[in-house]
Amino acid sequence: MSKLKTLQDLLVAEVKDLYSAETQLLKALPKMAKAASEPTLKEGFKKHLEQTEGHVQRLEKVAQLLDATPRGKTCKAMKGLIEEGAETIEEEGLPSLKDLALITAAQKVEHYEISGYGSVRALSEALDLPEVTALFEATLKEEGDTDKTLTKLAEKILATVEVEAEA
Repeated sequence: MSKLKTLQDLLVAEVKDLYSAETQLLKALPKMAKAASEPTLKEGFKKHLEQTEGHVQRLEKVAQLLDATPRGKTCKAMKGLIEEGAETIEEEGLPSLKDLALITAAQKVEHYEISGYGSVRALSEALDLPEVTALFEATLKEEGDTDKTLTKLAEKILATVEVEAEA
C-alpha cells in the first residue's frame, strides 16, 4: 500500500488504478462484441477497444511524465464491473434485450471511467501539469462520446423492443 503525502502521490495512485481498469477492459471488450447481436453495438465495442488501447498508451505517457510506473495496482471496481458484464454475456433471452443489458453493463464501465478521468484531470490541473491534463482531457472526451453513443443505441433498440412487446 502506498503512502499519500502529496497531491502528486494521489495522482500517481489514481493513474495506476485507471491503468489497471483500462487493461482489464482490453480483455473484456472483445467478449462483449462477440456477445452483441446488433451490428452497430458489435462495431461500437470494437471501436471502443481501439480507443481503450489509446487510453492505455496515454496513461503510460502520463506515468512517464510523472516519473512513475502505471503498474502495481489492481482496480477492484473494474474487476467487479467486468464480472457483472460477464454475467450479462451468459444471460439467455431475446437478442435485443441482451443487447440492452450489454449496453447497461458498458455504461456502468463508462461512468466509472468518466469519474476517474474527471478526478485525475482536476488533480493534474491543481498541480499545474498542462501536458498531463491535456492527455486526461482527450480520454475524458472519448469516454463521454462513447457513453452518448451507447445511450443513442439503447434508445434505438428500445424502440424495437417496444414493437416486439406489442406484437
